[in-house]
Amino acid sequence: MHAALGKNSHKYLVLALLYLGWCVSYIDRAAITFAVMHIASDFQLRPAELGILLSSFFLGYSLMQLPGGWLADRFGSKPVIVVSILLWSLFTGVTGIAWSLTSMVLIRFLFGLGEGAFPAASVKGVAEVFSKEERPKMSSLLMSSNYVGSMLAPLIIAPLIIHFGWRNVFHYMGIAGLLFSAAYWFFIKPAKAAEPGKGSAAATEKKRIDKEAFRNLLKTSLMWKIVAVWFGLSIVNKGLDSWMPAYLMTQRGLDLKSVGLLLPLPYVLAGISTAIGGWVMVRFFDGRERYLLIASSVLTAVFLYFMYTADSVAGVITYQCIVYFFKSFVLATCIALPTKIFPARLVGSSIGMVNLGGQSAGFISPLAIGFLVSAFNNYNYAFGFLIAAACFSVIVSLFIQTGKSATDTEKNTPVDIEKCERQLEAVNPSKESHA
Repeated sequence: MHAALGKNSHKYLVLALLYLGWCVSYIDRAAITFAVMHIASDFQLRPAELGILLSSFFLGYSLMQLPGGWLADRFGSKPVIVVSILLWSLFTGVTGIAWSLTSMVLIRFLFGLGEGAFPAASVKGVAEVFSKEERPKMSSLLMSSNYVGSMLAPLIIAPLIIHFGWRNVFHYMGIAGLLFSAAYWFFIKPAKAAEPGKGSAAATEKKRIDKEAFRNLLKTSLMWKIVAVWFGLSIVNKGLDSWMPAYLMTQRGLDLKSVGLLLPLPYVLAGISTAIGGWVMVRFFDGRERYLLIASSVLTAVFLYFMYTADSVAGVITYQCIVYFFKSFVLATCIALPTKIFPARLVGSSIGMVNLGGQSAGFISPLAIGFLVSAFNNYNYAFGFLIAAACFSVIVSLFIQTGKSATDTEKNTPVDIEKCERQLEAVNPSKESHA
C-alpha cells in the first residue's frame, strides 16, 4: 500500500515539475515579444528584420524536435529534460548581452536548439509514469501549461522590462531556469527500463525505441496528417503569439503596460481548453477525433476574421480569447492522439513529429507576417495568411481516421506500427498483436 502511494505521489510530482518547466520555458521565449519594440529601437530594426529575429528561435527549436524525441525514447526523459533546461537557461541569460541583430539571431537560434528537446521529452516523462489509459488526459493537461506560462509572461515580463530594462530581464530568467534544472535533477528519479513481474505487454511497453520502430513511425501516414493539422494551427498560434504585442501597440494605440494587462486573457481560455482537451477527446470523440479537429479549426478561422475586423480593442481581445479557446483544442488533440495510439517507447518520437510541424510553423509564421507588414504597411494580408492556415487544417482533418481505444489495455498489447499504415483506419490499434 505504501509503495503504491509512493508511486502515485512520484508520478504527480513529475507532472507538477514538468508543468512548471513548461511555464518557465514559455515565459522565457515570450519575453522577446514584449521586449521587441525596445530591441527594435536599440538596434534600429524594421518589421522584416524583427520577423527574422522572432523566427530564428523557432528554426533551432524545430530542428531539435525529432532528435529530442528520439533521445528521450532511447535514453529516458530525465537526462534530456535536464540538459535541455540547462541549455535554454544559459542562452536566455546570454540574450541580454546581444550587441547586434546578427548576434541576437544567433543566440535565439541556439536558445531554440537548447529548448527543442524539452517538449517531446516532457510528454515522454508523463508516459513513463502514467498508464496508457491516463496518458491522453495527462498529456493534454501538461500542454495547458503552455498557456499558463503565456498568461503569466505579460504579467511578469512587462513590469520587469519597464523597471529593470530588457537586458536585465533575460539575465534574471536565465538564473531562474538554472535553479529549476537543479531541482528537477535532484527530485525526480529516472524511469526504470522495465518492470519486473509484469506480463509481456508491460515489458513491451517499457522497451526502448530502435531504428526499425523509428523508421516505421516515420512511414505512418496518420502521424503526418496530425503533424500537418498542427502545422496549420501553429501558423495561427505562433503568428499571434509573436506579433500581437506589436500589433496592439502600433495599430491599436496601446502602451506596453496595457498590453501586459490585456494579453493574459486569451491564454486563460487556451489553458482551460487544453487542460480538458484530452478528456473531451476520449469522452466524446473516441474514434471520431477528426470531427473535433474540423470543428475547432473552422471556428478558429471564423473568429480570426471577427478579431481583425473588430471596431474596438475590447472586441479584438474578446475574439482573440475565442480563437485561442478553439485552436487549443487542436493542440490538445494532436498531443493526446499519439499517446492513445502508440506504446510508451514511441511517445517521445511521435510527439517530436507533432512538434516538428508546430515549430516549423513557428519559424515560418513570424517571418511571413513581418514581410507582409513591411510590404503592405498594414496587417490585412497578415491576418488573411493566418485564416488561410486555419482553413488548411480543416482540409487535412477531413482525411484523418482513427479507431476506438481498447476497453482493457492490460489485456491488449501495444500497436504494431508496422501494421499501423494498413490497419489503423479500420480497426482499434491497441488491439493489434505485436509481431
